[in-house]
Amino acid sequence: MQDSVWTAATAAALGAALAGAVDGGLFPGGVLTVGRAGGERVTVGHGLVAPECGDARPGPHTRYDLASLTKVLATWPLVGAAVRTGLLDLDAPLRAVLPELPSPGNDLTVRQLLTHTSGLLPKTGLARYEHSGRPLIEHLCAEPLVSPPGSRHRYIDRGFILLGLLLPAVLGRPLHLLAEDLWRELGLTRTAYGPLPRDPQLAPTEQRLRDAPRTWGAPHDPSAALLGGVAGHAGVFSCADDLAAYAEHLLTGASPLADWFTESRRPRAAVEPGLHRGLAWLVTDDGGAAYHHGFTGTSLFLAPATGRYVVLCTNAVYHGWDRARLADLRTLALRTLTG
Repeated sequence: MQDSVWTAATAAALGAALAGAVDGGLFPGGVLTVGRAGGERVTVGHGLVAPECGDARPGPHTRYDLASLTKVLATWPLVGAAVRTGLLDLDAPLRAVLPELPSPGNDLTVRQLLTHTSGLLPKTGLARYEHSGRPLIEHLCAEPLVSPPGSRHRYIDRGFILLGLLLPAVLGRPLHLLAEDLWRELGLTRTAYGPLPRDPQLAPTEQRLRDAPRTWGAPHDPSAALLGGVAGHAGVFSCADDLAAYAEHLLTGASPLADWFTESRRPRAAVEPGLHRGLAWLVTDDGGAAYHHGFTGTSLFLAPATGRYVVLCTNAVYHGWDRARLADLRTLALRTLTG
């Protein structure tokens, strides 16, 4: 199918599915962008940003809490830069970089952290370490492992939290400054770590306590909130327009970032039939797609062979935690991208 026809048809189909979810009361609104690297881009929005934002409608510049898309928008590219310059070795133990780290975590590798095969504790639970006086990175490494490193895939946040603490030690600057430099170099002008000022074009997420204000401009993820909003696994806010631009950087040309994406989408660990984990990214067995989700209601789908992509931004946790709210739309996006 011709790219312009595919883009228009896919935007219409996914837009109708998004409208159905919004009209069904699953969440206040959302926006999606469908495009091809170097080609046309179509953005469709439905509903409201949120009732707190008045009559503001979601559009290409509406900011959403990306949640776990932080892993591939901040931590993963920064790890790639450190690997490319020789400051990190994917297969060297962490103690090669920070000898003072305790065991058993000091024997883990960056590759195991990126592929979610580290065996670190599945529950994040950072609150247990409050007021201990010990660096968080040491706590994470000192906890017992639940499985031998490299033996199985288990999606957890702890590995990327650990990477987010490791990167400043390796690269010599705070994580948010490293990320800001990366995003500005790529032209992503509305991508930032929070907290951010409340704004009608910044989508609120969940009301944690009855009669309390919603989480708005601060990360929905409680562990990222404990870390002041800046973490390796969550905390970044962005918009559909910036995510589409990022997708095009990954899919176009022979830049270092595109090369790192090529390396990272090779299957590394089995997740389920037909699906593997690469370095951070989920990848289909046939190589047709690489993608990642954010718990708050965001997704980024990429098709390397065709250069096509789908960006999805919603505040699907507005009415509480329910992964089913976006399941059908995400499945449709993936099927449309690879079909």
